Amino acid sequence: MSSSLKNKIIVVTGGAGTIGKSFLRGIADSGGIAIVADVNIEEAKKLTQVYAGNAEAVHLNIVDKQSILNLISYLIKKYGHIDALVNNAYPRNINYGKKLEEVNYIDFCENVNMHLGGYFLAAQQFCLAFRGQGYGNIVNMSSIYGSLPPRFEIYKDTSMTTPVEYAAIKAAVENLTRYFAQYYKGTGIRINSLSPGGVLANQPKNFLDAYNRKCSSKGMLNASDLTGALIFLLSDDSKYMTGQNLVIDDGFSL
Repeated sequence: MSSSLKNKIIVVTGGAGTIGKSFLRGIADSGGIAIVADVNIEEAKKLTQVYAGNAEAVHLNIVDKQSILNLISYLIKKYGHIDALVNNAYPRNINYGKKLEEVNYIDFCENVNMHLGGYFLAAQQFCLAFRGQGYGNIVNMSSIYGSLPPRFEIYKDTSMTTPVEYAAIKAAVENLTRYFAQYYKGTGIRINSLSPGGVLANQPKNFLDAYNRKCSSKGMLNASDLTGALIFLLSDDSKYMTGQNLVIDDGFSL
């Protein structure tokens, strides 16, 4: 077991999801205490049972300010401090994922509000707590599609697409990261973002083949392929990094 995150209290929103599960393992294996914060508390509890002493499941709704404040208060009371927040949740409504011409304005606004708005709200409230203790660290999950136009050709002959909300949200997440980093410069608080390429999640073979042809060696990533970059951003190895965006995509964006 590595000790690069020894005794660090790290909150992972959406911690019961595909990427969140890998982050939990990476944090626990690096000596940190992963706070798996998710609206699906039952799934979060199942995951954390394997990492007794290095993980804890908590309920969190990132679009509910009181839910965030309750979590912060609970953690400070229990542990005395919070070291980091990983903004990793992926909230969306039932109409999310439609093609551009089919997207309803109300759905667009709701999805942007939940995802981008939730990241803002969590970062805002955690930074207030971090300022009180004199230090803190935030990693916002963005995407290669935060800075790269969608490559629609890889979705040919599939029912898949890159949702327009996703492109808008992730581009905004990267600039939100820079805004917070600049605002809190000199306070001991740092904020960076991580931009993965595609992550395997039972996508159809023809899509994977088209995607992989644009990569360097592996192609579509496993969620675990992102963990090393996350641990780096959470650890003191990156203590002089703030306002930066790390891309992990096996060359897809080149």
